Amino acid sequence: QLQLVESGGGLVQPGGSLRLSCAASGRDFRLYAMDWYRQPPGKEREWVARITSGANTNYADSVKGGFTISSDNAKNTVYLQMNSLKPEDTADYYCSATLNSLRIWGQGTQVTVSS
Repeated sequence: QLQLVESGGGLVQPGGSLRLSCAASGRDFRLYAMDWYRQPPGKEREWVARITSGANTNYADSVKGGFTISSDNAKNTVYLQMNSLKPEDTADYYCSATLNSLRIWGQGTQVTVSS
């Protein structure tokens, strides 16, 4: 079973960029579908993006054109490049690994977009 550790969060000004990383330890990373979710303050957790084991990607409408998910199987790491950030992107960001009925979560990383 994988263990996931997110990093790369922080404070950024509106219009800025951040790249989040999710490092996985364990076996068979390449078999998992990897997702990014986020939970804005006081709101429900929402899905952001997915990359499948076949490297197909999907995005929530709210981040299309601004966010890019990618994966480096050699490093067992999935990334979320976030450009043109807005205050409404402020949230705790979580990565998740899914294989069949198994879903694994990381501990999250905080992103704050503010001037």
